[in-house]
Amino acid sequence: MPRKTGPHRVAVLALPSVVPFDLAVPMQVFGYPRPEWARRYVAELCAERIGRVRTSSGFELVATRGLGALRRADTIVIPGIDDLGLPISPAVTRAIRAAHARGARLVSICTGAFVLAGAGLLDGLHATTHWLDVPEFRARFPRVQVDANVLFVDEGRILTSAGIAAGIDLCLHLVRMDHGAAVANAVARRLVVPPHRSGGQAQFIPRPVATPSGQSLDSTRAWLLARLAQPGVTVAAMAAHAGLSVRTFVRRFAEEAGAPPLRWLLRQRILAAQQSLELGDASVDLVAERCGFGSAVSLRMHFRRALGTSPMAYRRTFRSSIVRER
Repeated sequence: MPRKTGPHRVAVLALPSVVPFDLAVPMQVFGYPRPEWARRYVAELCAERIGRVRTSSGFELVATRGLGALRRADTIVIPGIDDLGLPISPAVTRAIRAAHARGARLVSICTGAFVLAGAGLLDGLHATTHWLDVPEFRARFPRVQVDANVLFVDEGRILTSAGIAAGIDLCLHLVRMDHGAAVANAVARRLVVPPHRSGGQAQFIPRPVATPSGQSLDSTRAWLLARLAQPGVTVAAMAAHAGLSVRTFVRRFAEEAGAPPLRWLLRQRILAAQQSLELGDASVDLVAERCGFGSAVSLRMHFRRALGTSPMAYRRTFRSSIVRER
């Protein structure tokens, strides 16, 4: 999203049978009243009309804004709905299409993707939703390339997430894009959740993944994070730390982390570099050394490939935001 002065307006749209958890996530991330957040986001809970909306859990909530909130919003979040048989009001569909046409960012959590697809906005795009609802989604919307095996999909101005807790990952991804890794990590700490799970991580693990000692590979990942500055860590060394053969380690690591070991490690190094560039004054060469890239040339190559920008351009964008906030 283009950076702008003033807070970023987020409208969270509550439709009949809305899933409370799906709705609470964006309201907590973007709407929690905290002084340091005042100049970043303002979140509004809205519905087709002002008043009560019944949730999937049976209780009602009160929307203080109608569809007019969508006309003012920079980002519109559509939480999941439980009753997929309920028709979506034509007024809601028109408001969503109009918001997209004027350039608003549209975000769905879980089965909220059905609303975006029903409005025709996902045709030809990649998307995701809760893995249990993927068969019905495919039957209804054959023009959408739905992926049941990811946490979220970022298509630029339209983003979709998988079920329930994946909405947290997507909302943190939005904060990271808007304000950088350090701010997103601060929000994650408040939520007491991991600061980053990539969109390509699997929605679920089909069976428990454990080492012979009965433990997951968390200790090996922690071991790797403590050695980010060492550029030569091999998969063989990782497997030896985990007490597994290389073949078994690679398979289990990918099942558990959603990516092969070296790809996961590269992502952690990029995240560490982002934070170093945002929060410190170290040169690009020193950041590259500290984060295990070996050279500034390597850092620039991987940074541009992953983020579409250079390390210095990234620092200018997000360090200025943090400095202003202080």
